[in-house]
Amino acid sequence: MSESDRSLVAHLMQRAGFGSSVEELELLASRPYEDVVEDLLHPEKFPPVEEDVLRRYYLELNNADTHVAWQAAWVYRMINTRRPLEEKIALFWHHVFATSVGKSEHTPSSLRQIETFRQTGLSDLRTIYIALAQDPAMLFWLDNCENHKGEPNENWGRELLELFSMGVGNYTEDDIKNASRAFTGWTFTQPLPLDPYGRYPSQFLYVAEDHDDSPKTFLGRTGNFDGEDIIDIVVEQPATRRFISRHLYNFFVADEPQVPAWNIVPPQDPAAINALDKALKDSNGDIRSTLRVLFNSDFFKKARGRRVKSPVELVVGTVKLTGDFRFPDPGLANLAVAVSVMGQALMTPPTVEGWHTGKEWIDAGTLNERVNFAVNLLADHGKPGIKSIIDHIGKNEATVTPAKLVDRCIGILAPLSVSPATRKGLVEHARQGGPIRFDSEKARARSAALAVEVLQGLVSSVEYQLA
Repeated sequence: MSESDRSLVAHLMQRAGFGSSVEELELLASRPYEDVVEDLLHPEKFPPVEEDVLRRYYLELNNADTHVAWQAAWVYRMINTRRPLEEKIALFWHHVFATSVGKSEHTPSSLRQIETFRQTGLSDLRTIYIALAQDPAMLFWLDNCENHKGEPNENWGRELLELFSMGVGNYTEDDIKNASRAFTGWTFTQPLPLDPYGRYPSQFLYVAEDHDDSPKTFLGRTGNFDGEDIIDIVVEQPATRRFISRHLYNFFVADEPQVPAWNIVPPQDPAAINALDKALKDSNGDIRSTLRVLFNSDFFKKARGRRVKSPVELVVGTVKLTGDFRFPDPGLANLAVAVSVMGQALMTPPTVEGWHTGKEWIDAGTLNERVNFAVNLLADHGKPGIKSIIDHIGKNEATVTPAKLVDRCIGILAPLSVSPATRKGLVEHARQGGPIRFDSEKARARSAALAVEVLQGLVSSVEYQLA
């Protein structure tokens, strides 16, 4: 296994998942890259995370309306899943189809929506859009439950076209009005009151007598359209394929400008967008097939350090490195709080646009939180992941040079690539620590402490903020 192979697989696992431990990376990098991609694309091959264990140790999860506890449960799944792309694609659609529990105050519906993204997220666009349009959390979030025959509410119809599929400039106000009329009668069953009966999910409900059966003209076609007809037309549009292609590129490859600018700012890599567009077209909108093209492409393999890690990527990736929370230990909720403080409260995106990504994840306050979180988490060299890192650094060698110590730490954080100035400063720091030896318990303990300091320096760097 070459360092380039190891770095490429580490890059893949950061983008298609949330990073990997030293042991996981060693195992994955020993396999052909294309085989690792196929395993990621077929999460059903692997067992799911057992949530029953979580419920035994976090009793608040037995109350389905405690959304902060369920934020922590999702972070736990991201850390421990053997199906990383399943969680990553759920996060992707959660960002694209941003829906907040802050409006509904009904966590069961939000949880059901995230589970829907897990189940359908790698399927085709038609399946995904219909599931979204019939999702109770979305029906309430964008007021389609208030969309009635003769009194249409245009909120869902507008956002379906503007932020969820085609983007500004590819439809008219009349298209919004007629799309909205097509979705009249699409609502949900009223769940039981939260108290004293408990927390229950809602279900999609079609009320035929509330549906507008009259003819509608949408994107140049006329007919007695219902919601599924509208979605059929939407997914056929080249604008939809390009819009989703750009979202996939922004999430998995490299930071793009924010969505509202897409109608005036061209993509930074038109050839990559064209390749994803073609993959969607050739596969009838199949996301799994399109991601296969993406992960195996040269533009993906070369796109290292071109995305700012989202808060949840930074938190989960660092936790996986240290080996924490492989069991629902106390403090799990603190991880969800850390993600929120950094600007990404799961299940509560700030607006229907989702979170602003890229450099907008970073300001003076959030950068301080990000660095402190990573530095503090790596402080204890008794953690299982840190012990594995120390074993890797001193593997088969009694003595390690300062330069080799730094380079091995950089390799462990692969695909991290630091500036010459950063590396020089860390090598000098390691040199001042004296001989780096692993031939006795006392020497190993001192060298382990020095290695932790080097790792803390690395996770404090600008480069660690990038994926």
